[in-house]
Amino acid sequence: MIRLFLHLILNAVALMLVAHFVEGFTITNFVSAVIAVIVIGLFNATLGLLLKLITLPLGILTFGLFFLVINAVILWFSSKFVPGFSVTTFKAAFLGALALAVLHLLFGFLGGSRKNAL
Repeated sequence: MIRLFLHLILNAVALMLVAHFVEGFTITNFVSAVIAVIVIGLFNATLGLLLKLITLPLGILTFGLFFLVINAVILWFSSKFVPGFSVTTFKAAFLGALALAVLHLLFGFLGGSRKNAL
């Protein structure tokens, strides 16, 4: 439970960082960022999964880069449902998706991964 809460907070911080650096990507406060992370997660688990399955051949052909487009669509779509979170253009959504991917990669390296050794 604590790990889930920590992931939620780190993702909200990542979203706030992206909003600070990407033009056209705005978040008014931290509560909006937390709500946006929850909504993005729900859309990613449902709509994002369906879109990634449908476009799997295209994703394989582009070595997974097309999935950034799907993540940008999910970001843009979720901004329509969360007050205090807005993505104005597709360019902002794409750059935000790219920046979030890099930040999640960095968070993964910094946090390390625990593996159970038996």
